[in-house]
Amino acid sequence: MVLFIFFYIFLVKCVEIYIFCDIITLNKTFKVKGMKTIMKFYIGSGFKNCELVNYYSKILEENGWKHTYNWAKNISGDETIEDLIEYSKLEQKGIIDSDVVIILLPAGRGTHIELGMALALNKKIFLCSATKDEFSVENTVNFYQLPSIVKLVGTADENLKEIIKEGK
Repeated sequence: MVLFIFFYIFLVKCVEIYIFCDIITLNKTFKVKGMKTIMKFYIGSGFKNCELVNYYSKILEENGWKHTYNWAKNISGDETIEDLIEYSKLEQKGIIDSDVVIILLPAGRGTHIELGMALALNKKIFLCSATKDEFSVENTVNFYQLPSIVKLVGTADENLKEIIKEGK
C-alpha cells in the first residue's frame, strides 16, 4: 500500500511538471492575441563602430525593441583587464538573453566570438555591411556563409528596415 501511495504521488508530480513545462513552452511559442511581442537584440561590432552600434540601438528601441546590453556605452579608452572581464560577462548575458544578434561589419576580434556564441545558441543573426566587400571570397569568414545567417548590404537605415521587417 505504501508503495502504491508513493507511486501515485510520483505520477502526480510528473504530470504537474509536464503541464508546467508545456505551459512555459506555449507562452514562448505563441503570441497572446492583442499582446505585442518585444524583440530583444544584441549588437556586436568593433570598437570603431560605437557610434553605429548606438544608432542601430536607438532606431530599434524607437520601434519597440529592447537592447539586452549595449557595450558601446562603456567604451572610454582606458579600460583595465578587470573592466574587460566584467564587460565580457555582460556581453555574454546580452547574447544569451537576446532573440536577435546583429553583427555590424567590419568587425573586431571579439565580434567573431560573439558571432560564435550566437550560432551556438541558435539565435537569429543579421550580418550588416555597407558594401559587398565583406562577403567576397578574399575578405569573408567561412561562418558568414552559413544558411542560418541573414546577410544585409546597404546603408544603416536600409539594413535596419530589413531587420525590423524580419522581426515582425
